[in-house]
Amino acid sequence: MVFRCQRDSWARQFATRVVSCQAAELRPEGGGEPVRGFQVVLEDTILFPEGGGQPDDRGLIGDVPVLRVTRRGPEAVHFVPAALEPGAEVLLSLDWERRFDHMQQHSGQHLITAIAEQMFGFKTTSWELGRQRSLIELDTPSMTAEQVKALEKSVNEKIRDRVPVTVRELAADDPEIERVRSRGLPDDHVGPVRVVDIEGIDSNMCCGTHVSNLSDLQVIKLLGVEKGKKNKTNLIFLVGNRVLKSVEQSHSTEKALTSLLKNGPGEHVEAVKRLQSSVKLLQKNNLNLLRDIAVLIARDFKSKPAPRQLFVLHRKEGDSEFMNIIANEIGTEETLLFLTVGDEKEAGLFLLAGPAEAVENLGPRVAELLGGKGAGKRDRFQGKAAKMSRRGEVEALLQEFISHRSPEV
Repeated sequence: MVFRCQRDSWARQFATRVVSCQAAELRPEGGGEPVRGFQVVLEDTILFPEGGGQPDDRGLIGDVPVLRVTRRGPEAVHFVPAALEPGAEVLLSLDWERRFDHMQQHSGQHLITAIAEQMFGFKTTSWELGRQRSLIELDTPSMTAEQVKALEKSVNEKIRDRVPVTVRELAADDPEIERVRSRGLPDDHVGPVRVVDIEGIDSNMCCGTHVSNLSDLQVIKLLGVEKGKKNKTNLIFLVGNRVLKSVEQSHSTEKALTSLLKNGPGEHVEAVKRLQSSVKLLQKNNLNLLRDIAVLIARDFKSKPAPRQLFVLHRKEGDSEFMNIIANEIGTEETLLFLTVGDEKEAGLFLLAGPAEAVENLGPRVAELLGGKGAGKRDRFQGKAAKMSRRGEVEALLQEFISHRSPEV
């Protein structure tokens, strides 16, 4: 079946009747608990069911929001949160901003695909209409920057030429179908076959919604390529309003950087490079200071007249190397060390060091108390902790162990 949305992609409202309404559940796209609602079939619809790489539409049936539209054979199934009476006349309203965005991206994909094949012989094997950017998978292991630039120039010339885009409906046995670009029909397809023509450029079998003239695309920006599946290349693109939104976001970022870096846009990169160099130097100096502090802490402990069997230390600043330096300087043959760095109550790192038998026995219990995970080898057990607020419980555990262990341990 060809739906009203496919015959008139510009229709924003449409009166129709409810054919059926059945209780059902919808699984959210991002996961989570199923949503209870109803599957509604209408006599016809202006809400496009997902297909052909194009996501489904959103809108209203009366004042009831449509949360998903899918195709089931010749039917478009609308998932809604409230029941609708079969036989009732209803008014469909389309989320036009979402639809027009999909039309621009989909028609833009047809144009890019056709020109890429004409210019370079790169065939499209699949495509994805994403929420922020879209991609075309090309059957080529690579694509040069010069080819991307030439392709972008060519497709935008076609937009400026205002080339018409038309849709034909052909019978399934029409020999004309053999002459159009296609990746085949779905197994459950019924009714006429839609062919989308970009005059003089492309003729492609497609179920999606499209603009009526390439000028409706406004502009196409090819963002570049990335490595795809084996011997494939993904070409990233934006069409129309997405290009405008991208420019707006880039300009806002540029203004913010100009204010922060105190220079013009042309100097941003060099300013950031200088900042990165300064940060690296500060990090190096900070690391050296931490190493010196670790040695001083260890020497201070060892200088005490009466040796202690347990050494406990927490420091907000530090890392694994900092803790291991302390353990190395103090030694682990006789002393049990419990060292932590990071937030005093939340996440951080821990190190338990000491006699091998003690560490092997206590390490997993320490990790469990701190709500973390760790691993050990001989006289060291270290890892990440999520509950630093329980350091006191760990210290009590270690004190109890020391008080009961034999002199040989």
